[in-house]
Amino acid sequence: MSENNLPSALPGWIKAHIDLYLEDPEKGHMWDSGVAGGPGPLPTLLLTSTGRSSGEPRLLPLIYKKVGDNYVIIASKGGAPTHPAWYLNLVANPGCALQVGPDKMQATARTAEGDERADLWKQLAEVYPPYNDYKTAAGDREIPVVVLEPSA
Repeated sequence: MSENNLPSALPGWIKAHIDLYLEDPEKGHMWDSGVAGGPGPLPTLLLTSTGRSSGEPRLLPLIYKKVGDNYVIIASKGGAPTHPAWYLNLVANPGCALQVGPDKMQATARTAEGDERADLWKQLAEVYPPYNDYKTAAGDREIPVVVLEPSA
């Protein structure tokens, strides 16, 4: 994977996670979030979205939970007041690629709404409780819950 596919200004620990995932998907999948102040091992996937301005592939590791056949991620950006670039990319172009451990697939992203969103938020907050703190920090921004639906 070329450096061009990585978002600019990525922290070193995220670049290291991507490198680990690409070199050893099993180790990269259950990522030790302690390096970033997290609670320990967390399930992560690699999301490749298409840059809405550049048209270039953008790769990022994200915490997820599998719900049924789908993968659910949260566009928290650590509780920042703006949406993360990867989410804006998915809104502009919902087609994406996923790597979950060694498994690679194409998927379509959609934003969960209403009761589905509330239920999925609760499930993801069980995986990573700081999401609830991020919700408070985000203020007026409703943090999107994204459902990634693999292609058949």
